Amino acid sequence: MSFRTLLVAALIVSVGGVAFAELQNVEIGGSIRIRGNYFNLDSLGRASFIEQRTRLNVRADFTQDVSAFIEMDSYDYWGEDFRSWYLCGNDFRGSCDVGLYQAYIEARNLWGTPLSVRVGRQEIALGNQFLVGVNDNSSFFSGLSFDALRVTFANDYVNIDAIAAKLAENFGDFVEDDVDFYTIYGSYVGFEDITLDAYWMYVRDREGVVTRLANGKEADMHTVGLRGAGVVGGFDFDVEGAYQFGDLDGVPSACPFPFGEADVDFNSYALHAEVGYTFDMTIQPRLFARFAYLGGGKVPNNCWSNDRNLPFSRMFSNIRYSEFLDDWTFDNGSMGNALIYTLGVQGQVTESFGLKLLGTYMTANEKQHRRARSKSLGWEVGLYADYNYSEDLVVRAGYAHLFGKKGLEPAPIRWSGLAPWQADRRDDYDYLFIETEICF
Repeated sequence: MSFRTLLVAALIVSVGGVAFAELQNVEIGGSIRIRGNYFNLDSLGRASFIEQRTRLNVRADFTQDVSAFIEMDSYDYWGEDFRSWYLCGNDFRGSCDVGLYQAYIEARNLWGTPLSVRVGRQEIALGNQFLVGVNDNSSFFSGLSFDALRVTFANDYVNIDAIAAKLAENFGDFVEDDVDFYTIYGSYVGFEDITLDAYWMYVRDREGVVTRLANGKEADMHTVGLRGAGVVGGFDFDVEGAYQFGDLDGVPSACPFPFGEADVDFNSYALHAEVGYTFDMTIQPRLFARFAYLGGGKVPNNCWSNDRNLPFSRMFSNIRYSEFLDDWTFDNGSMGNALIYTLGVQGQVTESFGLKLLGTYMTANEKQHRRARSKSLGWEVGLYADYNYSEDLVVRAGYAHLFGKKGLEPAPIRWSGLAPWQADRRDDYDYLFIETEICF
């Protein structure tokens, strides 16, 4: 089935579901993003590849503030879908990997109230995306969407979202054996240029997808947090603190015989803070400092116990603190159990050309075991440039280098702090990329 046929079919189905309203307007949009990456990870090897993501969407607006949105996308690496076996010239490797990235129906201002409802597959970006984002930052920008129901109350002072999303379905009894995500996210916007947020998030895992890495069977993970962000004169700030609590059931005890379960809990804190100042000059230089605390939990003190507090999980974060240690591949997950200190400067050299320079020091929060000599992960520096060729086309390039320290070998920072990085303590890493993106 062709790309165009899929779009038309999806649009017909969506329009049929809102047949009570009259079609007013149809818009077509999309984007093409292509990035060439080169990684030199020293003892872990080298990798180079070109990734591309293509998006095409249709929005249909109806009367009574009803709309339907369908977006197809394709994310892949160059050469992985090349359809000809070069020796014989016949089709060999081709496959259909166009996916339904978003497809939802939205009704706004229900019955003349500030209520809106969006149901279907959709992107969800909350706050600064510290915990819930769209996975389009840095490399491996495959995107992230949720099958969800979202109810929003919004007026001039507050914006409150209530969201229920299905992360995994096992077709059992209602919500049994599934993985679900719920959140209530509220923002106060009554102050000029300042936003105050408060939220509760809950992951209910009855399938074991989320808990498998920690050897558990069922999990109830709650996250509560506060955030403040805004601009005051030349200063800007973004500060967010969160506490994670809950239970992980089914972890066996350390007893040599199969007897009982270990006491394993979610009980960790996290903090993200960034403060900057922009000078009122032609190139608008901005100096900023960033700090992150990602709680590492508590590991067992001896071999006779499996009891522990799990490290803080950033769940669906779209913030990258490192080009290398923070989710540089799909199977590493977001970095956890870490302290991160960053200083940076950025500015517009010309109206269309911008530069950013970063320096970051990272250290583990908790050691994996007492014999570990160091928590230090290393220093990372990065230089990035953006060139806006036109309003629609941008070219980006960057280089980053990590000066590894002793903590790289034993520090448990992978999978949100559940597994060690397992690199050589003397490693030095390099990352180079160039990309282009056009939006329409």
